[in-house]
Amino acid sequence: MAANNKLILVLLSLLPHIIIFLATATTAKHYDTKAHVESLCRTTLYPNLCVRSLSRYVRSRAMQNPRDLARFALKASLYRAKYTKAFLLKEVKNLETLRPQYYALVHECLTQIRDSVNQLSLAIAELDRVNRRGGKSQGDLDWHINNLQTWTSTALTDAETCVSQFPGRRMSKLKATIKGKVKNVEETTSNALAFIDHYAAARYRARRP
Repeated sequence: MAANNKLILVLLSLLPHIIIFLATATTAKHYDTKAHVESLCRTTLYPNLCVRSLSRYVRSRAMQNPRDLARFALKASLYRAKYTKAFLLKEVKNLETLRPQYYALVHECLTQIRDSVNQLSLAIAELDRVNRRGGKSQGDLDWHINNLQTWTSTALTDAETCVSQFPGRRMSKLKATIKGKVKNVEETTSNALAFIDHYAAARYRARRP
């Protein structure tokens, strides 16, 4: 009985040290992952937005895997595209009667953002598919990677086309708001495409003899 009590006392005395060790290890791991993400974000066209978009995922897992980074970047882009689509849907319902001069423009932009949502959804599904199958041959891997890049590039083009319909800086509050939201979709998608290219390069290197 006395031996058991001594063992309990020893364990209790060690508990604070164990907690500190685990907390330190977790913090160091989080710091290393964050530094890794920030390093890769510097290779994108919009590094600050890249860091902000991916910061919500840093603690969820060790994002050292290029596939995870590509998927999280695509998810961030899809989230912004869906949010923008919902905003445009709400606005376009009122414009036809209240501000008909804006209706055609906003409706066309909504069509393009809808397509961006579809293309990004296809890209995420393709990324999951190539990971499950693993690419049985180089040709199979090329085909999946090409689909992934094509759908993401198309989503980017859709957003860019919508942004180009709002030239200059002097515009109504509604136009400026729409342009800002769609510009965010464009930039997050551009960053996602950069991570996809990084993932593709990593896969090709892994398959070299």
